[in-house]
Amino acid sequence: MTSQSGLDVLRTRTIVDCDTMDEQVAKKLGPFHDCTSNQAIAYGELRKPEHAGLISASVTDAKTLLSRLPGLSVEELAVEIAMVKLALKIVPHVRGHVHIQTNPYYSYSTEKTIVNALRIVQLFQHFQPGFEQSRICIKIPSTWEGMLACRALEQAGVRTLATTLFTMAQAVLAAEVGCTYVAPYVNQLKVHFEPGFTDPNKLLPLCVLIQKYYKSIQARTQVLPASLTSSNEVFALAGVHHITIAPGLLQELSQSGTVPGVQSLFDTSVPTITPTPDFSYMNDESAYRLAFTRDLHGASEEKLTQAVNIFCDMQDKLVQVMTENF
Repeated sequence: MTSQSGLDVLRTRTIVDCDTMDEQVAKKLGPFHDCTSNQAIAYGELRKPEHAGLISASVTDAKTLLSRLPGLSVEELAVEIAMVKLALKIVPHVRGHVHIQTNPYYSYSTEKTIVNALRIVQLFQHFQPGFEQSRICIKIPSTWEGMLACRALEQAGVRTLATTLFTMAQAVLAAEVGCTYVAPYVNQLKVHFEPGFTDPNKLLPLCVLIQKYYKSIQARTQVLPASLTSSNEVFALAGVHHITIAPGLLQELSQSGTVPGVQSLFDTSVPTITPTPDFSYMNDESAYRLAFTRDLHGASEEKLTQAVNIFCDMQDKLVQVMTENF
């Protein structure tokens, strides 16, 4: 009798999503519910030789559509088109949402983030008329301005995910504004870009605390941890609402008998010091900003700043890819 794979076991407790824009990963290692992505993932995928035609077509489409979307460069629009086209390739292989992240350069502008998100929704409709808006989820960095954008978008019927989340303060605000998901980063983003770097403060317990808090206030927001680096980390979170996993880890977990002997934190007595159900930041920006700044004596704010910078670097690289195809 063949032993179960780690993915098989994980799926009995948690909804598993794929953190990729590679259609073949979604096709071969599924079933997955959602497919998540960001500028770094998009850049890694578009560098593959097989996407040369998609890049060229995206630039051509951007030139055609630019007159309808004022205030954009051809390159920026081409990046968004390419990401939407990659997501549409994956749609047949997932049951739930496909996630596209807004331009990180808009992380501190509510208005620009909203406009960007609505444009992404329009692009899905343009390239696949009739595509269900309910299957699109817009990923937005968890700044104060980004959270306000999430509130406006959710009220307009656009699903959102508050990404690069490192603190309970961010999680409280995300529930208040009605985000569909939050993505706590278990490891700060630098671990994926600086060889040998290990996050000294992995946020596995925070994922548990947020989910327990959301249950206590009956929030509809779901917890979707990201930035995982090992199967041990994955199984430490078995029981979380969703979990998104990168291709390398998915491949490892898909092998038979790959169930690490790790107890889930959802089965242990993680301290549950969480805000009271009536706690609010929505109408007290200064209190929110101070709580965020004070978290881990500024280390959490540093992680968010670092993530925004890395994603901006990746956005620059995506723009360069499009520029080279003019």
